[in-house]
Amino acid sequence: MENLDSILAKVYDLALIYGGKLVLAIIVLIIGLWIVKIIVNAIDRFMEKKNTDASLRPFFKSLISALLKVMVIISVMSLVGIPMTSFIAILGAAALAVGLALSGTLQNFAGGVILLIFKPFKAGDFIEAQGFMGTVSEIHIFNTILKTPDNKTIIIPNGGLSTGVMTNFSTEPTRRVDFSFGIGYNDDIDKAKSVLEGLIIADSRIHKDPAPFIAVSELADSSVNFVVRVWADAGDYWGIHFDLIENVKKAFDEDGISIPFPQTDVHVYNE
Repeated sequence: MENLDSILAKVYDLALIYGGKLVLAIIVLIIGLWIVKIIVNAIDRFMEKKNTDASLRPFFKSLISALLKVMVIISVMSLVGIPMTSFIAILGAAALAVGLALSGTLQNFAGGVILLIFKPFKAGDFIEAQGFMGTVSEIHIFNTILKTPDNKTIIIPNGGLSTGVMTNFSTEPTRRVDFSFGIGYNDDIDKAKSVLEGLIIADSRIHKDPAPFIAVSELADSSVNFVVRVWADAGDYWGIHFDLIENVKKAFDEDGISIPFPQTDVHVYNE
């Protein structure tokens, strides 16, 4: 009986010492989680107002919510009287180990965040990056998926994509199409230039402003070279590129204008 009384007395003493702290810790935990919810919802509304990418918002919400909840739990444990120095040291060591093990993944994650925030390209853009060219199909938090013109799927990690050189061919609505055509030294330059001008005028896809540019660019080893520069809608780039090359060849043939090709003279000496 004395043992029971002794145990009850100790329980009573512990209740007096820690009861108030425990009640306070529970109150702090409830209020803290409620405040975390308010903060996370406010941040979500702010990101929505700033038109943050839809695939990025849930991740940011989860990350911020987890960090704030960890802070609340640490505060509650401190109120109860649990020593936090060792716990924080273990937590820090674990975070460091995980960070080192996932350094490449974290780099790709950081790159994905940068891409989704600054948006150097969007789904549907045609880009060149990391040695690949293709249309952006999807942008994920760790990688970006391209579809090449021959329908291959290229998956590029966001780490290198966010820090490397990238060319976006879809940013501007118009593009300049550059050509180089050569004629023989015996051919009439003015006649060739007139043929080129006629072909450009006949193609309705080519813009009149900025005006097309045609000029002799080089007196090469075996040809007189013209540079031709025209402007068009970005979507018409490849159509104009291939059509004009074909039409120039046909027109030059009809007008008797030669297109030189490299030749080699071989001299044979009989000893």
